[in-house]
Amino acid sequence: MQLLRFGIACLLRQYGLLVSAFGLAGGAAIYFLLPFEPDLFGVLIGLTGLVMARLAFLLIHANACISRACLAVLTALAIGILSGKLATLRAASPALPELKEPVLLEGWVEAIDTGAKGPRLRLLVHAVSGYDRAIFPDHVRVTHRLSRHVDVGRFVRCWVVLRPPPVPLMDHDYAFDRHAFFHQIGGVGYVRGRCRPGTLGPPRDTFQRLRLRLAELRRALARRVKTGAGPRAGGFAAALASGDRSFLALSDQAALRGSGLAHLMAISGLHMGLVGGLVFLCAWRGLALIEPLALRLTVRKPAALIAILACTFYLLMSGASVSTQRAFIMAMVVFGAVLVDRAPFSLQSFALAMILVTLLAPWSVLSPGFQMSFAATGALIATFNVWGRHRKKQGLRLRGAVFWLKSMALTSLVSGLATMPFGIYHFGRVAVLGLPANLAAMPIVSLLCTPLAGLAVLFSWFGQADLGLALFGWSLEPILAIANVFSRSDGTGSELLKPLPGVALFMMVSGLVLASSAQGRWRLLGLGPLLFAVTLWVKAPAVFLHWAPSGDLVLTGGPGGPKRYAFANGDGLVPMRYRDVPVSDLCAGPSCVLEIDRFTVCLIRDPIQTCPQPASLSLSLADSAPSDDPTSVNWTDVQIRNGLTWRFDKSEPRLITGPGCGQRPWRRCR
Repeated sequence: MQLLRFGIACLLRQYGLLVSAFGLAGGAAIYFLLPFEPDLFGVLIGLTGLVMARLAFLLIHANACISRACLAVLTALAIGILSGKLATLRAASPALPELKEPVLLEGWVEAIDTGAKGPRLRLLVHAVSGYDRAIFPDHVRVTHRLSRHVDVGRFVRCWVVLRPPPVPLMDHDYAFDRHAFFHQIGGVGYVRGRCRPGTLGPPRDTFQRLRLRLAELRRALARRVKTGAGPRAGGFAAALASGDRSFLALSDQAALRGSGLAHLMAISGLHMGLVGGLVFLCAWRGLALIEPLALRLTVRKPAALIAILACTFYLLMSGASVSTQRAFIMAMVVFGAVLVDRAPFSLQSFALAMILVTLLAPWSVLSPGFQMSFAATGALIATFNVWGRHRKKQGLRLRGAVFWLKSMALTSLVSGLATMPFGIYHFGRVAVLGLPANLAAMPIVSLLCTPLAGLAVLFSWFGQADLGLALFGWSLEPILAIANVFSRSDGTGSELLKPLPGVALFMMVSGLVLASSAQGRWRLLGLGPLLFAVTLWVKAPAVFLHWAPSGDLVLTGGPGGPKRYAFANGDGLVPMRYRDVPVSDLCAGPSCVLEIDRFTVCLIRDPIQTCPQPASLSLSLADSAPSDDPTSVNWTDVQIRNGLTWRFDKSEPRLITGPGCGQRPWRRCR
């Protein structure tokens, strides 16, 4: 017992900030995963009680390490829950009213994104015909299918068909409704015809006017970079410079995702680190050449200030998305540590960045970007700390091509392994050749693309922007070539895997945290949760059948991988992770029988047809009222309940209840 108390005391002393960071993130995750909306007063009362209890223990039982540790974790969890609740209250906006017909909407174009069916316009709403502006959401996102003659910052009039943001269709599906709620997007849909430019000036609100002006500058920058970098890599260069992916071809985006190089598209830690690191290095070496300044000041500190200014400018010009904000905070922590003479790359800096991101954007805790970026960063910091101590003991050199190649390979391997569980959980995919693709691409990005990007900025000051951008675009063409090669090597570049249970993901994260934060042989403790998680994943039921609002049937877990059948004609969506699965030519007749594991599923297109054999589950396109028989389901059931999912793992197919409406502010009932 005494040894346990000593171990906990050492843990709190050395990793107290890290424990608080994970506690905050865990509390925010708990809030967003709750099936009900907690009351703000109750959360405040609970947090106050925990703080008072912690103070009492500190005053009365100063040496009660276990109690102090438990109270510290509970307090961090409560603060995380409170941050989620406050963020929800701040993001609350009017719900989209019931719209049965297209409406004429007037507003300003805030952003343009690439979509499979056409550009997606994010509109700041000014007025809607037939509706009071006060009861309408401030922002909507619509797909413009025809050729458009509008641009970012312009005032437009569009006939639009709108509906509420779609809810997740099955377990592990992307919660776009929650994403839209916290990004102030109250409705999604499409434009009927074309959006027509209007003559109204900018909005009266100063903040909105500044946002539109900044969006116009970003769009102009993206267009300029795209034109100067050339037709092949211009869209990629524009995405890296401004965060605007609308000029990047969908085929190139698919290749980058399939090859495991999708992290290059989003302005994240890699880009912010390269920009800030390059500026810091150039400023540091440049200031060191000024002898009077170098003899009187620690030139690393003014160099860090210059790097902070460069990162701030990059944040504004890249759109300040959540992933970019997260990377910016990480960069600020690193350069802030330089200013106060602390170690810039440490688990304490990592924990401080996680705390700030969680407090500023608690909803991002459940996003793949938050989880994967912090997993990769934490694993890399822990790995290179261990490697650094090993090099010092062995007296190894820190320079040379061999050291650089080892560092690059180790970085790709560690970050790939650290982010793999989150990729499986959120996307159900693993880039099979992601490691060799990153090993081939990242040296080019670090040694060629980044210096040429800085050179393009320098050339633009002397009126030679075209030459600099042409060189930058030329350096990006090999990256696109590598992405296409590795994504085509096995047909798609990634493999769809069976769903990873949430408990298994939690155990994997626990194992990674133990392996990263512990020292010496104590790291082996992380193997226990990891092995347990793998066992849960292997034993988890894998065979699912989902009937989507689009009318498609998606069968997962069977032999040969996921299958998709075009069964009905609906106007809804397919689960996001299975949208790329090709539609099977089977079951095109009036009736069809699917053998799923030990069960028989009968598909009946013609209502007058009957199943040719006894079936465990019968699916029919009849428009009759929902049946009380759980083994007989018709198309009306699917339309009412926004999709149905069955799991095949026991004596009979079990219907899985989908997310309920009206229980959380972002999942309203219609």
